[in-house]
Amino acid sequence: MKKQLLIGALALALTFGAVCPAAAAACASASVSEEAVLAAVLRQGSTGGEVKEVQRRLKNWGYYSGAVDGIFGSGTRKAVISFQKKNGLTADGIVGKATYKALGMTDSYNALVNGSSSGGASSSDLYLLAKTIYAEGRGEPYTGQVAIGAVILNRVRSSSFPNTVAGVVYQPGAFTAVSDGQINLEPNQTAYNAARDALGGWDPSYGSLYYYNPAIATSSWIFSRPTVTVIGNHVFAK
Repeated sequence: MKKQLLIGALALALTFGAVCPAAAAACASASVSEEAVLAAVLRQGSTGGEVKEVQRRLKNWGYYSGAVDGIFGSGTRKAVISFQKKNGLTADGIVGKATYKALGMTDSYNALVNGSSSGGASSSDLYLLAKTIYAEGRGEPYTGQVAIGAVILNRVRSSSFPNTVAGVVYQPGAFTAVSDGQINLEPNQTAYNAARDALGGWDPSYGSLYYYNPAIATSSWIFSRPTVTVIGNHVFAK
């Protein structure tokens, strides 16, 4: 009897899947969404650019004294717990939605959950790239904004520069926007679009590692770099 019930249940399940493919697709979609949420949560053992951005913020605010290396170890966990206690959050050492929000990383969390990051990059890379593009190139032609993002990514791939977006952007003296604080401005949608295009592989700079505005550049060294192209007010060079 039990065997007949089991066979009947299996047949019903197969029939339901065949008759209601939309329901099956909805289940699959829900599973993907759940995986995205799980991927967005950071805990001890997590690694990558998202962890690095959390560490950087916690270090700037005095909660964390370790290396900003993108490795969520015990030191990062303790710092997260301290931050959570200070901000009235559940002190579990896990960076979920509430902690992201308190850290000012709501955009990063939403980008991960909604799958809006590009080119396999973390959402913190997307956000920081958009911030840099906006701070350095707002008012420039859209192609020029994409080119700024491409220069940053070209540096990440070059052995002569740090190998993360955060490392390149915050390399001492690399970008005026970091020195004068404009990096903290919130990017607009155009900057986000340009960042996604750059992460997607569009490189209007043709492999350039530098760009500058000749009208305001103060370094004589930069003028010695071979010019690749000019877009708007910026010269792109290798």
